[in-house]
Amino acid sequence: EDRDEAARRLGAARRRAATTLDGRVTELMQRLGMPGGRFATRVESRAGGDVSEHGGDEIEFLVSANPGQPPRPLAKVASGGELSRISLALQVATLNATHLPCLVFDEVDAGVGGAVAEMVGRQLHALAASGQVLCVTHLPQVASQADHQVRVRKHSAGGTTRTALEPLDDDARVEELARMLGGTEITARTREHAR
Repeated sequence: EDRDEAARRLGAARRRAATTLDGRVTELMQRLGMPGGRFATRVESRAGGDVSEHGGDEIEFLVSANPGQPPRPLAKVASGGELSRISLALQVATLNATHLPCLVFDEVDAGVGGAVAEMVGRQLHALAASGQVLCVTHLPQVASQADHQVRVRKHSAGGTTRTALEPLDDDARVEELARMLGGTEITARTREHAR
């Protein structure tokens, strides 16, 4: 009886928390290039009242990335770029709930560009206010938002591949952003844009 009562209280708390989470993630989706998108959390009691050490609920995240579409299971409908942005939105939305001293994002900006990439960079920067954020990116809109930038290069020789990390000072950072912006030929105009 105690276990069942604890599971019932946990389920009720999850449903309340889900409402708050859904609102926060949905709001962030609007700013991350998914206008009209919605996030929803389905919390349902397990069939037959089955209770485990994690309670008695089945939990599923649902998403509608486009207006007019009903939310469907995140695992089935989100593209890679959408999944990356929703993951970022979840991290930002739960920032005050837990403290993670270091977050690592590997190409969280996959499938985005332009103004959306800049917004992704801004959200990553906001996350960095409460802990360390490491982000691998190929987009200058994201890299330009960082407090510090490190260039990552791979070198292959003799059948082995090594990775070198190089912290960039202000001048080197401008050069790297210019390379990301302009490609093979870096012009004065590209450097100015990078600055």
